[in-house]
Amino acid sequence: MTTIKGKSIEEWMKKFPDLYPILNYIPFYWNNPYAKNDKEAFQHQPLQLKDIQDAEERLERFAPFIAKAYPETESTGGIIESPLEKGDRIKARIEAITGQQIPGTFYLKLDSHLPISGSIKARGGIYEVLKHAETLLLENQLLSAKDNYRKIAGDTYREFFSQYTILVGSTGNLGLSIGVISAKLGFRVIVHMSADAKQWKKNLLRERGVKVVEHVSDYSKAVEEGREEAEKDSKSYFIDDENSSDLFLGYTVAAIRLKKQLEAQEIQISPETPMHVYLPCGVGGGPGGVAFGLKVIFGDAVKCYFAEPTHSPCMLLGMMTSMHNAISVQDFGLDNQTAADGLAVGRASGFVGKVMESLIEGIYTVSDEEMFRLITEMMDVEGIHLEPSAVTGLMGPAYVVQNNTRVTEKDIHLIWATGGSMVPDDIKQADYQKGMEYKNNPDAT
Repeated sequence: MTTIKGKSIEEWMKKFPDLYPILNYIPFYWNNPYAKNDKEAFQHQPLQLKDIQDAEERLERFAPFIAKAYPETESTGGIIESPLEKGDRIKARIEAITGQQIPGTFYLKLDSHLPISGSIKARGGIYEVLKHAETLLLENQLLSAKDNYRKIAGDTYREFFSQYTILVGSTGNLGLSIGVISAKLGFRVIVHMSADAKQWKKNLLRERGVKVVEHVSDYSKAVEEGREEAEKDSKSYFIDDENSSDLFLGYTVAAIRLKKQLEAQEIQISPETPMHVYLPCGVGGGPGGVAFGLKVIFGDAVKCYFAEPTHSPCMLLGMMTSMHNAISVQDFGLDNQTAADGLAVGRASGFVGKVMESLIEGIYTVSDEEMFRLITEMMDVEGIHLEPSAVTGLMGPAYVVQNNTRVTEKDIHLIWATGGSMVPDDIKQADYQKGMEYKNNPDAT
């Protein structure tokens, strides 16, 4: 008899009846029984507001360099940020698709349109590379915190960084963001990519001078290989998507930026009229960091939910069973095969899972077929192309309303659209056509 951590499937199912739909690839909403109120949840957290503020200050120091190196950011003074837009039209389509009236207002946080790498990974990935670069320069007395960081764009600094290597394991977007910024600074860059990573992302990295190592196995193997390679060279630095607090902190800064955007649009939230935030989740670093930051800034006025593919619900399994990174989707017979390459992760980050288990309201899953249909719906009604992983947030509001009768017309539903603007036109068209097939044949989803 096959056992998982010493228990049979039957024993696991008896202890966690919600496993039935999950193990049968049936879209499902899990209400997190471990969630606590803000005061309780933050009693023993390893990171605090001061850590988020430190990360924001570092990004502000680097803003002159970013503006110089990436002219598309000059208008924002080198601050990498995405638009916040209303989503009335897509809300109407979600209500029609699900047959569920959704009280409240839809907003879209378009990290799909972040400068430089066009995904949420531009937050954490770029931040950790910049922090590492700053550390090296300060240690070698080539920089003072009082300097104008614009000078880092010069050839002297590129030559200095060329003796160092940055490595990362990725399913796609993290490798893209780290590769692009590292190469711009002058680092040697090696990105270990899993089999499910999109070919166009590998091609783009190689065009930027990044070495891409392809693996026939999944994300976890790519991370393992990258980590082992970095350990062989004292001048190599491995960015660990599974365990990095720096990567995590880069994502948390989104909360400070969002607060300013909400204030500019005179959007009021409170514990009585909360903001529900829906975040696509793979290994967990991006959504975990954003959600953590939001909880620090807004407390109980924000409710966060993770969205995963039905074929790769690693955070859901890890958090539901409290096993976190000690188990994988493959342990339970799931195949980890999904078009949502950024979410094609079999084993969640233990660091993120443990930090977030008391802070998120729930986790839900979305089928690949539904993702493609949502890509088409977004293009048709909002004129925005998103990647398969980035549309998973759209299904969250219907799930929340079905499972929470306290949602009112004053509530805000914020869909975090995590990537898509850099997808090549031919792939955008192919995704759209595939979605049209599912739209015209709803039973297929």
